[in-house]
Amino acid sequence: MQRFETVFGTQKPVIAMVHLGALPGTPLHDKELGLVGLVEAARADLAALQSAGVDAIMFGNENDRPYEFSVDTASTATMAYVIGQLRDQITVPFGVNVLWDPRSTIALAAATGAAFCREIFTGTYASDMGYWAPDAGSAMRYRKQLGRDDLFMLYNVSAEFADSLDRRPLPDRARSAVFSSVPDAVLVSGQITGEAARMEDLEAVKVVLPDIPVLANTGVKHDTVAEVMRVANGCIVGSSLKVDGDTWNAVDPDRARDFMDRAKAAR
Repeated sequence: MQRFETVFGTQKPVIAMVHLGALPGTPLHDKELGLVGLVEAARADLAALQSAGVDAIMFGNENDRPYEFSVDTASTATMAYVIGQLRDQITVPFGVNVLWDPRSTIALAAATGAAFCREIFTGTYASDMGYWAPDAGSAMRYRKQLGRDDLFMLYNVSAEFADSLDRRPLPDRARSAVFSSVPDAVLVSGQITGEAARMEDLEAVKVVLPDIPVLANTGVKHDTVAEVMRVANGCIVGSSLKVDGDTWNAVDPDRARDFMDRAKAAR
């Protein structure tokens, strides 16, 4: 918990998403928008979120649908380029997530100097992308090889777009992941991006992991953030801060500011 607070500067951080536009080589990439468009859209979202007072930023490639388990090198390289263009404007701790590729996520964190990363590192799942079996052992060894022992690891233990093939209850899977894979924090998600984790799941995981940070990973809304903060050690939020609450829109400065006002009051 002490390291968690050191990384994020607060006991219950709000980590806000900068969703990059679809990257080169992915089906939804806009060639006319190009790299300049990707950078400028991310720059605007970053400025709006930091102005709203979020505690940390996470860069993700949510627009790279359909998602892959082993992403093209161009995706990771482009994300590094965009973050590099914005690096001197980032004033809060930042993290990265390359969906759904743990090694690429860690590589990107090492390349950009990110303080933390998020990914599905453990478990087995039936998913929209097919059979899903991430390898935490490989990912953690890769972190060691790249000299990033300090990289704060956020383990999502309830994957979006998937159903766990491990029929142990979620709290047991979370407790086992902490024992076997040594995450720094555990995330609890809803079924898809923007959909809330069930409060009973969040509460149950926190009960069995009282000494590990447990965060709500998806679907935290303006009218639920107070309840979430009562149980969790913070949240990751993206869609709720966008224009009309739509995942694929730009960040709405007023919505972001209102959300942070409520989160700060709640904590």
